[in-house]
Amino acid sequence: MTQTSPSRSGEQNRRMWAMLTEVSRQVIWHGQKLAKEEWKDVFTAALKRQKVVPGIDGGFVVLGSSTSKMSVEEMSALMELMMAFGVQQGVKFADDGF
Repeated sequence: MTQTSPSRSGEQNRRMWAMLTEVSRQVIWHGQKLAKEEWKDVFTAALKRQKVVPGIDGGFVVLGSSTSKMSVEEMSALMELMMAFGVQQGVKFADDGF
């Protein structure tokens, strides 16, 4: 019988969105201001080393990963990645009790 890791917690989800909000407010990425949802895609793609393919009408598409399906451990790794990136970019994260 295969044992699965517990899925992410509500607290992890709230913390992730708070961090994404701060990154989206404070970082200009390659000349562009990205929405927090776009930053989530950037970070999950980096964590999972996802494939990028050309889009049908131009641009590129990152082949999916959903944070809602991540385990507690994967979410912890994602937030560590976000924190490290934020430190490199000078992001000031709000202290929301996390």
